[in-house]
Amino acid sequence: MSTLPILHHYLISPFSEKLRVAFGLKQMAWRSVHVPAVMPKPEVLALTGGYRRTPILQIGADIYCDTALICDVLEHLKPEPTLYPPHLRGVSRVFAQWADGPLFWAAMAYSFQPAGLAQVMAGASPQTLQAFAADRKAMRTNMTLLRPADGTSAYRSYLRRIASMVEEHDFLFGAEPCISDLAAYHPLWFTRDRAPALAGIFDATPAVGEWMDRMAALGHGRSEVLSAEDALTVAERSEPLGPKENFLVNSSFQDDHGIPLGSRVTIAPESFGQETTEGELLAATRTHYTLGRTDPRVGRVHVHFPRIGYVLRPV
Repeated sequence: MSTLPILHHYLISPFSEKLRVAFGLKQMAWRSVHVPAVMPKPEVLALTGGYRRTPILQIGADIYCDTALICDVLEHLKPEPTLYPPHLRGVSRVFAQWADGPLFWAAMAYSFQPAGLAQVMAGASPQTLQAFAADRKAMRTNMTLLRPADGTSAYRSYLRRIASMVEEHDFLFGAEPCISDLAAYHPLWFTRDRAPALAGIFDATPAVGEWMDRMAALGHGRSEVLSAEDALTVAERSEPLGPKENFLVNSSFQDDHGIPLGSRVTIAPESFGQETTEGELLAATRTHYTLGRTDPRVGRVHVHFPRIGYVLRPV
């Protein structure tokens, strides 16, 4: 059975584009499973137990959630070219966290204005549009969103700051791309490629457009299509990696919650798509959590989350 990583994604997902370009940067082979953009997502939930944000990465019976963690996994699978240059290890991660947060939400507030939304959802039926709006409203519970005008103002400022960086280098921090470039690129890609009616915002910063062209030229690696059912079969026929095999699980236990390993717990994102995953706490390291769970369709799986951005609670 192939051990290629399996990416569960959909084509217009910005965070999926972040990983597709990561595969391109590393020139990796991977398998592609297209998932629905809105609920229900029965095959995804069979793997994750509740987490529904896109994308997720599957390797056998190990399921990795959140692109911040998934990029660490890709780095482990293929260390070169690196996403985390040693002299940039700290600043590149901090920049990427900003890009995945404030920059992303400013870009979305701008891109989902009526002219952009019409292109993103071109050809969709009224029922599909209603389902998408209801789905994203449910995911944004308790979130304060930028209004389009405020998002536009922030987006313009952020683009000028990015321009000042790529006017000096081919990429944000030098001659080679790193995790910062991946994180900053995907929300801008969404505007330029999925809502081109609004791409005029890049006119004032031509260096940003040139940098985006260099990022797009990295490609998406080598992918082959896999059905969702076949991906579940891969999980069902595999065993999760043990502590000696999985670089995430074999790290030291860090207890910040007073919850011992082996406890029944839930994990959920801090915001946006706060559905919970319940399972047995198998690992709580400096950087991540691992839950063990069993599903009738896939058997035993291990589901992995980063610590940052996620809430751990006892059942």
